[in-house]
Amino acid sequence: MYALRFDFHTSNNEAEYEALLAGLRLAKKMGAEAMTTLTDSRLAANQINRSFEAKDKRMEKYVRIAQRLIKSFKEFTIKQIPRSENRRTDTLSKLASTCFDHLSKKVLVEVLKERSVDERHVNTLATAKHTWMTLLQHDVLPDSHEEDRKIHKKAPSYILVNGELYRKGFTTPG
Repeated sequence: MYALRFDFHTSNNEAEYEALLAGLRLAKKMGAEAMTTLTDSRLAANQINRSFEAKDKRMEKYVRIAQRLIKSFKEFTIKQIPRSENRRTDTLSKLASTCFDHLSKKVLVEVLKERSVDERHVNTLATAKHTWMTLLQHDVLPDSHEEDRKIHKKAPSYILVNGELYRKGFTTPG
């Protein structure tokens, strides 16, 4: 048996997707070519089957990641089953969330430290040929003293990563 434990706050729908993604990754690692997933989540099953749309950004990300992983299988089916037929899974999930220590002998418990969806947002800008950002990015000094002063004032708020310029945030190191 296999159970997941989350070290982060999650809604029921997010937990369903985290479990789905963990299962897809595990099956992929094991070399599975076909997979059938049973879930009691009507929402997840129908979003994956594209009968329902994801209504918020985080759910959209979960659906996109799941669809990308699903493409690695030759065959994939997801079926919604009634909660009454899912008692074994529900019992396992309750055990994993409450009495964690004694499970390790009978059940493989994976602890997820963070969400599968990336919470960082990066905006890509289409810029003119020579702006202060492109000058900073290419380590070129501007012609005018005024432009040079602007760059020196703004530069500490930005970081260059693999040739791409990013604005530093509160959680950005450096």
